[in-house]
Amino acid sequence: MAAAGAILVKTLNLVASKIRPGVSTAELDSAAEKFIRSQGAEPAFKGYRGFPGSICASPNSMIVHGIPGPYKLGRGDILSVDVGVVLDGWVADAARTFAVGPVTPVARKLLNTTEESLFVAVEQARAGNRLGDVSSAVQRHVEAAGFSIVRTLVGHGIGRSMHEDPQIPNYGRPGTGIPLEVGMVLAIEPMVTAGRHAVRMADDHWAIYSQDGSLAAHFEFTVAITPEGPRVLTPWHETGDDRAVA
Repeated sequence: MAAAGAILVKTLNLVASKIRPGVSTAELDSAAEKFIRSQGAEPAFKGYRGFPGSICASPNSMIVHGIPGPYKLGRGDILSVDVGVVLDGWVADAARTFAVGPVTPVARKLLNTTEESLFVAVEQARAGNRLGDVSSAVQRHVEAAGFSIVRTLVGHGIGRSMHEDPQIPNYGRPGTGIPLEVGMVLAIEPMVTAGRHAVRMADDHWAIYSQDGSLAAHFEFTVAITPEGPRVLTPWHETGDDRAVA
C-alpha cells in the first residue's frame, strides 16, 4: 500500500503542477491517468461503480465526486482533487484541495483549517485509541475555526478494496467507537464547508455540493496504524519521513 501511495503522491504532485487558470479538469484527469498507468498501476476510480474518471475533480462548492470534464479553472477557484491508485491488488486513496492563484481570505482559512484537521486526526490513529478519537479531533478543530463538518460523507477502511470497514465520520465523541489496532489502515478524509453542513447531489448522481453554495475543502490521507504510531502512506512530499506526525 505504501508503494501504491508513493505513485499516488507523485500523481497529485503532477496534477498540482498543471493547476492554473484556463486548464480543464478533463486535462488534469488525462494527465493523471497516463502517469498512473505508466507506473504499472491502475487508477482505482476509473469504472468504480460506473465512475468515468481517473480522478475526482471538485471545484468551489462541490465537495466530492466531481466528474472531470470541460470545466476550466478560473483565478480564485479552489479545486479538490481525489485520487485512488491500485498496485498489485492494494489500494491507496488521498485528496488535496488546491488554490487556483490568489484566493479569498475565507477560502485560504478553509483550506488551512481542513488540512490541519487531517493532521490532528492522524495523530489520534494509534493502537489503544478508539475511532471516536479520530473523528472528534477533526470536529473540534474545524468547528473551533467556525466551519462545518459534512456529516453525510465519511472516511473508510482501505486495503484490497477501496471502501472497507470501518466508516470514519468526521464528528463524534472521544473514547467511543471501535478500538484501533495495529494493522488497520484508514482513509481519513475531512470534508468541510465554509457555511452549513447540509449537502445536495447533482443531476449526474455523482457530484455532491454544499447545499448553501458555500466553498468546500477535502483533504485525505491513507494511514496505517503501526506499533510505532500512525504511518501516513500518502504523504504530500515524495521524500522524507512518511510518518509525518510526531
